[in-house]
Amino acid sequence: MFRAIGRYFRALGYLITGRIDKARQTLMANPNVMRATYDQVIHDKTRRIHQYKDAVASMIGQEEKKKDQVRKLTEEIQKLENLKAGAAAMARKLVAKYQGNPEAVKNDPEYARCQSAFKDFSTTLTEKEQRIADLEADLAGLGKTIGDHKVQIQGLLRDLDGIKEEKHDAVADVISAREEQQIADMVAGISEDRTSQELGELRDMRREMKAKARMSREMSGLDTKRDEQEFLSYAAESVATDEFDALIGLAQKPESDQAEPPESTKIPEQ
Repeated sequence: MFRAIGRYFRALGYLITGRIDKARQTLMANPNVMRATYDQVIHDKTRRIHQYKDAVASMIGQEEKKKDQVRKLTEEIQKLENLKAGAAAMARKLVAKYQGNPEAVKNDPEYARCQSAFKDFSTTLTEKEQRIADLEADLAGLGKTIGDHKVQIQGLLRDLDGIKEEKHDAVADVISAREEQQIADMVAGISEDRTSQELGELRDMRREMKAKARMSREMSGLDTKRDEQEFLSYAAESVATDEFDALIGLAQKPESDQAEPPESTKIPEQ
C-alpha cells in the first residue's frame, strides 16, 4: 500500500512538473519573454567575461611584478659582480705588496677580509642568479597562459556578438512563425485568435445597420421624396439647357419642319 501511495505521489509530481514545463515553454515562445531572456543571457555572459578579464588583468599584474623583480635582481647581480671584482683587486694589491709571498699574503688580515667578502658576494650572486632563472621560467609559463586566456576572451567576445545578432533573428523568426501558424489555423478553422471573428462581427453589424437605415428611409418616404427631387432637378436643368440652345441657335428643328421645303422652292400647281 505504501509503495502504491508513493507511486501515486510520484506520478502526481510528474504531472505537475510536466504542466509547469509546458507553461514555461509557452512563456518562452512569447517574443517579449524571448527578448528579455536573451537580454538576461547577454547580461550574464558580459558580466562573466568582465570577471574573466579582471582575472587575466591580475595575472598580467603578476607578470609585470615578476619582470620588475628580474630587473632589480639583474641590477643587484651587476653590483655583486663589481664587489667581487673589488675584493679581488684588493687581494691582488696584497700580493704585490708582499711580492707574491703566499704565506705573507695569507697572514695579512686584509687578505682574510677580502676572501670572506668575495665568498659572500659569490654566494649571494649564485642565489640571485638562481632566483632570476626561476622568475624567467615563471614568466615564460605565465606569458603563455596569459596569451591563451586572451585568445579565449576574444572567442567569448565573438560569441557574445553572435548572441546579440541571434537575439534579433530569433525574435523575428518566432513572430513570423506565430503569424504563419495563426494564418494556417485560421484557414483550418481551429485558430483561437479572435481577430477574424471580430472582423466578421463588425462587417455583419455594418451590413445590418445599412439595411436598417435603408428600411427606415423607405418607410418614411425619404426615398420617394429624394427621387422626386432628383427628377424635378433634372427637368429644370433640361428646360434651361433647351432654352439656352434655342436662344443661340443650337436647338434642333422638328423632322417635319426639316422635311418641308421653303415657300420659294415649291412648284406651282397646274
